[in-house]
Amino acid sequence: MTAKINPWTKEELKIYILLLCANADSEKSEDEIQLIKSKTDSKTFEKIYNEFCDDNEDESFEKIDENVQLHDFSPLELNQLRKEMQEVFLTDKRFSMMEDNMNRILDNIIY
Repeated sequence: MTAKINPWTKEELKIYILLLCANADSEKSEDEIQLIKSKTDSKTFEKIYNEFCDDNEDESFEKIDENVQLHDFSPLELNQLRKEMQEVFLTDKRFSMMEDNMNRILDNIIY
């Protein structure tokens, strides 16, 4: 299935990726959501959160892949994104096998 992709800004893409990280263990905690909200404005968060909630995991990966290809991320931007991803994964002070798997999948897509 090929989803029709509406291009996101880098900021929107980052928020979507962080939401996927928060949901890696199949539950988005309130702490994870608050952390992600703190990284953007409420309008951007709501737009991306609503879209994220309507997507399944395969659609999410496809959207991320297509949007990553639209932007030229600098090594510094990628490093910052990786730090923010790890921050979301470790919000609950543990790194589960599902989170590790999501981390590897996103690494393959982003790089």
